[in-house]
Amino acid sequence: MCPWPDGRAGPRPARDRCIRNHSTSNLHRVSLQVTHFTDPGCPWAWSASPALAALQWRYGDQLEWRNVMIGLTETGSVYEARGYDGPGQARGYRGFRWRGMPFSTEPRERVHGTWPMCRVVVATRRLNPEREYAVFRALQFAQFTSTLFLEDYGALRAAIDWVPGIDPDAIIAAAQDPETERVFEADKDEARTAAGSPTEFQDKHANTDGRVRYTAPSLKISNGATTLEAGGFQSFEAYDVLIANLDTSLTRRPPGTDVVEVLKAFPDGLTTAEVAMVCAVDKFPPKPDEAEDALITAVGDGLATRLPFGHDALWVPTP
Repeated sequence: MCPWPDGRAGPRPARDRCIRNHSTSNLHRVSLQVTHFTDPGCPWAWSASPALAALQWRYGDQLEWRNVMIGLTETGSVYEARGYDGPGQARGYRGFRWRGMPFSTEPRERVHGTWPMCRVVVATRRLNPEREYAVFRALQFAQFTSTLFLEDYGALRAAIDWVPGIDPDAIIAAAQDPETERVFEADKDEARTAAGSPTEFQDKHANTDGRVRYTAPSLKISNGATTLEAGGFQSFEAYDVLIANLDTSLTRRPPGTDVVEVLKAFPDGLTTAEVAMVCAVDKFPPKPDEAEDALITAVGDGLATRLPFGHDALWVPTP
């Protein structure tokens, strides 16, 4: 994990509630509710981060997010039974790099399941809901850019202990108590209600335990009367068109044009791919090389800090 300027490990965290980690003072009215089915161990969910960042930039607090942990696998032995190991996982991560998010290809000694990470997220939701997504994102960075064995609660604590505004010891303790397990079971049950859904119709579902479930990330977006869904990995445009069909009264912010302005709106930082997607012009693909050049300039001007992760970086605005 990469250090903060003061030496702490890990990416700097989200400071707003739920999925939002930016300031949107001109976008206050909550209009749509978003149910976000996800799992911190899913590389598809990690790779969808640029699209989610663009949604945050465009619509801000007009979207109210609720995270539901899928719970992909209980232990690493499940993956091992399917033939996965540390080198195979690392090769798989290399195959995701072209989608933009940071990945490390140093093999883990052992693969792990995702249920312990999900329990940590749920425990944070219970104890400090404002920090839920910050902890979720810290676990994603640990999953995809470190070799921590994230079934071990000591390693899980190390993955989140840099997140301000939380008591990591209290969260790790709460992750192991019955109430967290009850809430996590409810999350898993809700995630396994995709039978007959548009997600199943598009073959973006999974069934690994006898129940048809949503894959990560799946979004269900509702205006209270109508709910539309985008199952599994989708583009920003797919999410955007659902929102347009649910509420045309929203304020839709234009794409970013200045990377420093973008970073100021995301005080906990963005990866190169996330900045590029926020700045992407409608109907045209993002330009990560141009975004990175501009971010490098911002660092040189003292307006941002580059924290290396995997094969890329987290770019954090200078306070």
